Amino acid sequence: MIWKPNVVVAAMVEHEGKFLLVEEQADGQLVLNQPAGHLDEGESLLTAVARETLEETAWHFTPEMLLGVYRWPHPTKSITYLRFAFIGRVTRHEPERSLDHGIVRCVWLTPEEIRAQRSRHRSPQVERCLNDYLAGQRYPLEVIQDLANINLSAAVHQTR
Repeated sequence: MIWKPNVVVAAMVEHEGKFLLVEEQADGQLVLNQPAGHLDEGESLLTAVARETLEETAWHFTPEMLLGVYRWPHPTKSITYLRFAFIGRVTRHEPERSLDHGIVRCVWLTPEEIRAQRSRHRSPQVERCLNDYLAGQRYPLEVIQDLANINLSAAVHQTR
């Protein structure tokens, strides 16, 4: 069996000092997380984060910067998550839209409110992403290169 990490994307959205999070059911508990989800086959990271944010919050998300890439091995499951966290803004809300299975609601919380509920975080990535964001960590989206549409023969020629 070949080991592969689970690639996930997450959205970091701040508005007026509050951050968009979701309350969701995970492993029988109600937890807090940034809007996040798995990368689908054939999907770019930017498309995935916009899709996941819409599905989980009913907000349209536009990624503007890469916050960071986080590797987290789950302590009780044989799963390792590779999270690409993006900073961006939400533009349009569809309040009538149904939220993804397992999502109870989306909430806007201050950093203090998020930290006060640390025991409810889905993973340590929630607070780490918050801290990195507040510390000013930012990377341009150009650091992510999606080669899905590149001509294979041109790519081979460029590596020579």
